[in-house]
Amino acid sequence: MYHYVSYFFGGAFLANAIPHFVKRNDGQPFQSPFAKPPGEGLSSSTVNVLWGAFNLAVGYWLVCQVGDFDLRNRVHILVAGSGALLMG
Repeated sequence: MYHYVSYFFGGAFLANAIPHFVKRNDGQPFQSPFAKPPGEGLSSSTVNVLWGAFNLAVGYWLVCQVGDFDLRNRVHILVAGSGALLMG
């Protein structure tokens, strides 16, 4: 059962990586947890690519290294997709 929780949060982390990588490629500042003031300021594109990479690594670990995630299993996809959808 714990692996479903891992898939849910893994989907959320993977979804959160996308906007940070996109803004990095645009070269525009974007919010991250390290912005000043927190929750209002913007972070540089370098900080965003690092934050996106961190989210990607955590999401990968939660989805691919915990449990036995199977792309053909609808329940696994729905749980990870629910986490991604909630983050979006």
